[in-house]
Amino acid sequence: MGGTVELTILDDHSETRVAADLRPAPDGADPHVWLAHADVERALGFTRKPQGWCRGDVCVPAAAVARFEDAGRLDLTAFAALLGRPVAAEPAVGVLALGASADDRSAALAAGQAPDFSLPDVHGVRHALSDLRGRKVALVFWASWCGCRYDLPTWERLHAELAADGFSLLSVAVDRRAEDAAPWIAEAAPTHPALIDVDGRVADLYQLLNVPTAVWIDEDGRIARPSDTQFATDLFRSMSGLDSGRTLAALRRWVATGDPGVDADAVAALTEPGTPARQRARTEAALALWLLRHGHPGAAERHFATAADLAPEDVTTWRSAMPLLGVDPMGDEYFARRAALEEAGVPIYRPLP
Repeated sequence: MGGTVELTILDDHSETRVAADLRPAPDGADPHVWLAHADVERALGFTRKPQGWCRGDVCVPAAAVARFEDAGRLDLTAFAALLGRPVAAEPAVGVLALGASADDRSAALAAGQAPDFSLPDVHGVRHALSDLRGRKVALVFWASWCGCRYDLPTWERLHAELAADGFSLLSVAVDRRAEDAAPWIAEAAPTHPALIDVDGRVADLYQLLNVPTAVWIDEDGRIARPSDTQFATDLFRSMSGLDSGRTLAALRRWVATGDPGVDADAVAALTEPGTPARQRARTEAALALWLLRHGHPGAAERHFATAADLAPEDVTTWRSAMPLLGVDPMGDEYFARRAALEEAGVPIYRPLP
C-alpha cells in the first residue's frame, strides 16, 4: 500500500484530518506515514525549530530526526517510535491513533504530582481536579460493570460527613457510555463531582488496571496514597478479601491527622510503572472506540481484541469494551478471563500493603 491518502490522526483524543503519504517501510512492515511539516504541527503540536522538533518543554534534537525527514515531510511512524509512543492504525478507514509513552506516564505518577484533568458530569458540566486544590481529595474510580457501583452512595455519605474537615470525594466512572453510569450516579444523588471518563483518558493518566481504585491527593495536589484497591462496602468481600471498614477508618484518619498510611518517600516505590504493552493496548482501544463510534463495528472489535491480548492484566481496558460489543461484563466470558489471570498469578485486585 502506498500513495497519498486522507488520514484522521488521533492524538490525546483530539482529531486532525491531514493528507498523508504512505511509503514502504525499510523492514517490510506496514507502510510508514509521512506528513508535511505544517501537518505535524497541526496534528501533534510539535514545531520544527533550528534545534529540533519541540512541543512545550520537550525538544527532539534535529540530528536525531534528520534521517526521518525528506522534502519537507516527516516520517510520523518513525518519529513516534523515537518518542516511545505506540501507534495503532486502520488504513482501510483512514485513521491512526497515537498513544502516550510508558516512560512518560510512569514518570508523571512517580514524581508524585497528581496529573490534572477535566471531565464532564452527567449534565455535561466539566470539573477539574485542580478545582479542589486546598482540600484533601479521594479520587475514586468505579464503573457500572463492576460490583463497586453499589459503593457510590457510601462514598457520597463519606464526602458529606468529612466535607467540613477539608475533604472532597471525586468519583470517576470509567464507562464508555455516559448512559451506563448515569442511573447509578442518580441513585447516589452526589453532592461531590461525579464524572464520567468515556474516552479512557483519565484511566490512562493514572494507569488504571481495574476498579475500584482510589488515589488520595493532598491539599497541594500531590499523591498522598497511590493507586489502591478500595471498597466502601463489604458486599463483595468474599471475592476481594478486603475489609471496607479498614479503608474508611484509614481515610478518616488521613483527613483528621494528615497520615495516609504511606511514607511520602514510598509513593514512587508503590506506584506500579506503566509498560509499553499496556500503552499499546490503550492505543488500540482508543482507536477501536473511535471506529465503533464512527460506524465500523467489525474493525473496532478486532482492535479491542488486540488490546485485550496485549495487556490481559489491564482489566479496565477490556472489560469496559464488553458492553459496547454486546458481551455481558458480569457473565461467563468475564469470569473465564478472570480465572485465566488468577491461574497465571496475575492479581485482579491490587491493594497496597
